[in-house]
Amino acid sequence: MAIFDDEPAGKSGQHEIGRDLSKLSLDDLRARIDMLRGEIARTEAELQSRDATLSAAEALFRRG
Repeated sequence: MAIFDDEPAGKSGQHEIGRDLSKLSLDDLRARIDMLRGEIARTEAELQSRDATLSAAEALFRRG
């Protein structure tokens, strides 16, 4: 939590969508790609989980 309202919330150096990439080092760019790939994998896994739940629910209600 920020002490003052004008302080940015969150970690410094955090990767943000739309951030100016020209100021990042090569290592930072690589870290950003790794982080985004991890987030994509996590998001896809959640999507698959929800699809499976929806399919199971639809199958249950089709029986009844």
